[in-house]
Amino acid sequence: MTSDIRLAFAHPEARAEASADAGPRDRISLRDHVVEVEIGAFQAERGVRQRLRFNVVVEVRPHPAPLEDDVDRILSYDRITEAIAAELSAERLNLLETLAERVAERVLHEPQAMRAFVRIEKLDRGPGALGVEIVRNRAAQPLRAVDESGEEQAVHPLVIYLDNAMIDAPNLSARLDRFQSEDVPVILCVGMPPEAVAETGHRATQRRIDLLAIEQNAWRLAALDPRCVVVSSRTEIDWAMKQGQMIVWAPSKLILDSTDSPNASARDGLALALWLAEHVAARELRLPEGLSVPPGSHVPQSRL
Repeated sequence: MTSDIRLAFAHPEARAEASADAGPRDRISLRDHVVEVEIGAFQAERGVRQRLRFNVVVEVRPHPAPLEDDVDRILSYDRITEAIAAELSAERLNLLETLAERVAERVLHEPQAMRAFVRIEKLDRGPGALGVEIVRNRAAQPLRAVDESGEEQAVHPLVIYLDNAMIDAPNLSARLDRFQSEDVPVILCVGMPPEAVAETGHRATQRRIDLLAIEQNAWRLAALDPRCVVVSSRTEIDWAMKQGQMIVWAPSKLILDSTDSPNASARDGLALALWLAEHVAARELRLPEGLSVPPGSHVPQSRL
């Protein structure tokens, strides 16, 4: 508990370090950047400029080649301050939460940026600092598709978790028909197969075996309906959506490559489905009756 409290009030850099995986992390940070701006939902905040303090930490992808002391090969600190300035000048906002989301999204458009921690505080609304802090992962950006005019648009797919009873039900094809009729990209997720899975007694290898078992179940579903295409990477998901295919997610690659994979057991297919829904900015997560996910997700949920 003491550690949790310390991290709750620590600089975002400490939060980034505490939540990183075992791999090395490069980070750049902006500390105590203060800007005066008009913001706020209350009448007393309209027509009045107040100070905002920004603390931002960005985890970056290590550069594959020697830097050779070349500023063009790194993510410049200026890109963070420019992101803040651009969002502040775009329009007047009521909420710090909205501003933090937009700053994080703009920063994550930079090719080197992988994860962004953004803390924004109002300094003039009371005796202390009032603020918000968010963390966003590069993977948590909306999927993209090209519309009829040739413009790239954000796409918010429907993520659906099917249990084994639904996979084996005689009405599977009719159920998929209904999903397809909604005219929105569909990503199907499954859990562990009905058959027993090998036990190794070793945590790391067991995690991989469990993920591969879920993938076997995904292939089992795909064999039951020719519309289903098994995909494993973000790029494959993008491509399959553009082709109008019904996607079945094989989770190993995305989960093992992610900097913030879910803390749940790899056998918890529903937890993995929720994680995917959050990372692709899904329109909705649908799940069978009787199942539930922990509260706090920003992805809407409904029952099948």
